[in-house]
Amino acid sequence: MTNPWDDWDHVLKVDPDKDLQPGETFEDVCRTGTDAIEIGGTLDVTAEKMTRVVDAAAEYDVPLYQEPSNPGVVIDSPALDGYLIPTVFNAGGPFWITGAHKEWVRIDDLDWSRTHTEAYIVMNPEASVAQLTEADCDLTADDVGAYAKVAERMFGQEIVYVEYSGTFGDTEKVGAAHDALDDAALFYGGGIHDYESANEMAAHSDVVVVGDLLHDEGVDAVRETVKGAKDAQDD
Repeated sequence: MTNPWDDWDHVLKVDPDKDLQPGETFEDVCRTGTDAIEIGGTLDVTAEKMTRVVDAAAEYDVPLYQEPSNPGVVIDSPALDGYLIPTVFNAGGPFWITGAHKEWVRIDDLDWSRTHTEAYIVMNPEASVAQLTEADCDLTADDVGAYAKVAERMFGQEIVYVEYSGTFGDTEKVGAAHDALDDAALFYGGGIHDYESANEMAAHSDVVVVGDLLHDEGVDAVRETVKGAKDAQDD
């Protein structure tokens, strides 16, 4: 069975609580060359903010996925290609592994055919997501590889996501996760800010995720990361 992300090299994550750069539009965002747009954020995200971004990007031919931080911000829109639901494997407690998900499955008319989970391994202790989930980020490369293998082999996860949100990651640790996987896709996010950083990390992962760069520097900078990620996969 094939998955949509099998052909992805680059994903652009849009935080609905943050603004685009002055003068830029969601048409510009959708024309960066990214393979998909993931809409989500950790703090101050609401269903209304999610809807605003989805509606603005809906008319352009780029796959749209919602990554909700909690069940209360989930929206039902025909413009969405699906939902990517994080489960934080190194969270400090069960809530971000299964607790929030217990509430998720109570949503009426949940479309399972469009619902996918992501096995997060959160690595930057200063990141909001690490603090929110109380993640144990003090992991060796062997630890990261083991978490990746547990996610794929024991929990059947088809996406493993190494998240360094806000800083560029340790390529040895990211590579350990990649080497531990057989069929699951390895997503990487954190500190991708130019062609070189995208190119380097794409060599150790399957899909590079770019987020803050869009809001901090704009679409031209994002285009450079798309080139970097795709060139690495073509090598």
